[in-house]
Amino acid sequence: MLIQIDFRDKRPIYEQISAKLEELILCGAIGADEALPSVRSLAVELSINPNTIQKAYDNLEQRGFCYSVSGRGRFATGVAEVMPAKRKEFFDELEELLQKAATLQLKQKEITDYVKENYNG
Repeated sequence: MLIQIDFRDKRPIYEQISAKLEELILCGAIGADEALPSVRSLAVELSINPNTIQKAYDNLEQRGFCYSVSGRGRFATGVAEVMPAKRKEFFDELEELLQKAATLQLKQKEITDYVKENYNG
């Protein structure tokens, strides 16, 4: 698994784990309906408390990135299922930033020039 814990990161460990798993799901490294590692195996691999992994998985499930199958474990939700919500979240955050830009009296050209220079998507 491609998860590394940064103990200098101010975020709680469970948030780091759920963020990395979210990233792996969104980029397709973990496919739709693919089993996530068991709580126990990931806890051993990362040398952390299983309750921390459980909390990360619960967080992912609440946000729609995985689902549980009783007696079988947790499985990744497909990108197509989570992407609309992530796109909405992005545009909501962008709307807040645009409101802040208006408050700071930034011109539309300043913003679009900045995006053109810095966005590689």
